[in-house]
Amino acid sequence: MRGPGTRRLGRTGMTPGAVGLGGAWLHSQTEDETVAAIERALALGMNFLDTYPGQMEERWGKALSGGRRQQVYLQAKVSSHVRNEMTSDHRAAATRRSVENSLRSFRTDYLDSVLIHGHDQPDDIGDQARQHVDPLAPGNALEELVKMRDEGVIRHIGIGARSAAVHRRAIATGEIELILTYLEYNLLTQAAEAELFPICRENGIGVILASPLGMGLLTGRVVDEADERRKIRDTMEPKAARMLSWCGQRHLDIRHLAIQYCLAAPVESIVLPGQANLDEVEGTYEAATTAVSPDVWRQFGQEFDIDVSTVLRE
Repeated sequence: MRGPGTRRLGRTGMTPGAVGLGGAWLHSQTEDETVAAIERALALGMNFLDTYPGQMEERWGKALSGGRRQQVYLQAKVSSHVRNEMTSDHRAAATRRSVENSLRSFRTDYLDSVLIHGHDQPDDIGDQARQHVDPLAPGNALEELVKMRDEGVIRHIGIGARSAAVHRRAIATGEIELILTYLEYNLLTQAAEAELFPICRENGIGVILASPLGMGLLTGRVVDEADERRKIRDTMEPKAARMLSWCGQRHLDIRHLAIQYCLAAPVESIVLPGQANLDEVEGTYEAATTAVSPDVWRQFGQEFDIDVSTVLRE
């Protein structure tokens, strides 16, 4: 099977590799191991790099030295999830500070994209509800990111959330060109296909499909129903364990099906796993490029009541 190739991300004009490198867990390795994983990802064509504020972004800067910066699409976030001097609480000043910190760490003077992060369900943030800053409201994160885009520091603005309502509200501002959705489109749920993909197609929004492995549910490790119910909303009948058993009986790696299913999503998109080390970078590439027969896909779709027509058209 050929490599996964490149994709067009909506009206951004960006055409990254179809599989990206998510940086949520890479900081858990040593610096040398992190740099080695990034370098290997680049060699395999994973040139869309997604990072997280305050999680050793300077290692990414080291990996991108020597002219590599110009070979990648580099995405940072402004987030309300991590509380330290490196991150943003979605006020304008904190947003600018977060972006500037990322720029210094990356040793670059621009970012290809910046995502607003940590604004999933504002009504459900408990004791911090009164302190919550709406990033889309006037004078806050979005407005400041627009200014930074006008200054040439940022090229594209996006938002990452689970809530389709949050995404739709953000898209309605006219300033959002990218959305990241997680745990909303994979083998266990296709909620985003009805709730989000149509508006993205209508507005030329590029889609980043994060958590293609269901945050561990589709990696091949043993899972339980309680974990699946926590992660996959509106689950009527947990099925990750059955999928794993089905694949095991046929000597199939469930990661191959999971990644390839997301690669075939019916929207202009890339797939963004959260690789933690060099082995997972290699495993992602293997999952994206190992052939799965049409008969296997048809049987899998029938067994688990999943429409696999997009995969079969690939």
